[in-house]
Amino acid sequence: MKNIFKNRIPKTAGWLIPGLEIKRWFALIFFGALLIIAGILTLSDPVQVYHYLIDIKTSVNADVVAAIAIVLGAICFFKGWQRTNLSMLDIHSEKEKENVLETLYKRKKLNKGPRVVAIGGGTGLSMLLRGLKKITNNITAIVTVGDDGGSSGRLREEMGVLPPGDIRNCIAALADDEDLFTKLFQYRFDMGEGLKGHSFGNLFLTALCAITGNLVGAIKESSNVLCIRGRVLPATLDDMKLAAEIEDGRIIHGESSIPEAKGKIKRLFTEPADCKALPEALDAIKNADLIVMGPGSLYTSVIPNLLVKEIAQAVAKAKAKKIYVCNIMTQPGETDNYSVSSHVNAILTHAGSKDVLDAVLVNNNIPKNISPAYAKHNSFPVVLDNENLTPTGVKLVSANLLEEDKCKDGLVRHSSSRVARAVYIWYRKTIKKEQRKRWFRRLFGKNKNNK
Repeated sequence: MKNIFKNRIPKTAGWLIPGLEIKRWFALIFFGALLIIAGILTLSDPVQVYHYLIDIKTSVNADVVAAIAIVLGAICFFKGWQRTNLSMLDIHSEKEKENVLETLYKRKKLNKGPRVVAIGGGTGLSMLLRGLKKITNNITAIVTVGDDGGSSGRLREEMGVLPPGDIRNCIAALADDEDLFTKLFQYRFDMGEGLKGHSFGNLFLTALCAITGNLVGAIKESSNVLCIRGRVLPATLDDMKLAAEIEDGRIIHGESSIPEAKGKIKRLFTEPADCKALPEALDAIKNADLIVMGPGSLYTSVIPNLLVKEIAQAVAKAKAKKIYVCNIMTQPGETDNYSVSSHVNAILTHAGSKDVLDAVLVNNNIPKNISPAYAKHNSFPVVLDNENLTPTGVKLVSANLLEEDKCKDGLVRHSSSRVARAVYIWYRKTIKKEQRKRWFRRLFGKNKNNK
């Protein structure tokens, strides 16, 4: 084809090559345009307008014919334009047509959404991303790499790679939930020597790490395969491992061991202590409109990202609006007896700055039929203690964040759509409030100067 364009015909004329099934629709567009032009010229005939002005009877038939010509021309033009696009995309079935329209709509609308940075890990972050992708395509998920349990832990120990589990969940969350490749990415082997317990996505990312040379390249290629909305980035490429100092003086090493220590966490830190942040993550934070932390395990999913000092400093300096989505239930071994203010204070303390949070989002609808299994495992609803929250300077935002279908079974789970909507509504209200303040300042400032 390249030789045909080069040696025989110009590239523009290549659209007329037989077999492309485009020429007929070009002709229909041209015919429709001619009808529209003819109709408009008939209606705008200067002589006919003059007759109207002097109340002389004009031919009604000419007007009718002109109107019909315009309508038919518009139909032909639109049909030709539609069929040309479908032909170029090689789309024939009605289902494919609907998918194209949906994709175009989402791309145009969601591409204009706010630039959101979501910070966390585990199932909490992937839940949040599933809701955010319905609001904007401009999402950057910054994921902790401190995991050392399960499939991720085995791959980390045996292959020397950073844990891919949380990253895999985030990639899948930003992809099309109904897509076969997404289901394949999340598939977990339940048998097979050496394979049992591993997910296909973890193995896929590990293999891509070896091919591309690093985790960032592996994530990028995986994201391209699944056509995700947004991007996923590890907080650091250093071999970061978590350690916690318990109030009784014990030092617990390893993320999976921290909740099992059965003690109140005094301090969380990383080994090594000076992990370097990924530059792309710092750029995303700097340019963000909205930064969301949580929900998820406070000490093993949310705070670990802030232990990378450059990330904590970047969040504190960022001009974005910053909100933390608080857990609904306490987590045994991590947040026993924690209130809302306890969660917030833990974040502020480990980040080393009060500027990392503007607000905290809290669920305000605790169901009465909570499963007895929660109390049995020492997990209870997080209590809102506004009197202790106020001194932190972090504003309270409350909404019903529960997933109703789970509540019927006595389970307490965040609804991805409700959380994302509540976060977005708070963000929009905050932006509008600040815009009004700036407007009043300019208005009264000018009046004061005039006086």
